Amino acid sequence: MNKELKFKTSMNCGNCVAKVTPSLNEVVGADKWTVDTDNPDKILTVATEKVTEEEIMNAVKKVGFTIVPA
Repeated sequence: MNKELKFKTSMNCGNCVAKVTPSLNEVVGADKWTVDTDNPDKILTVATEKVTEEEIMNAVKKVGFTIVPA
């Protein structure tokens, strides 16, 4: 069963999302995550069965963005 994880991030535009896409797709999978750049907290939502919060946070941090659980 998929669980939904939410994070506050520093990704504030389409270019930011494009920069993190390869890293998140590798860890989580394509079409398993979204970033709401219109939300003031820039919420990353991930649907996953097995990927941990730590793995997701590491994938975003290694590209240079901040991320904390929402």
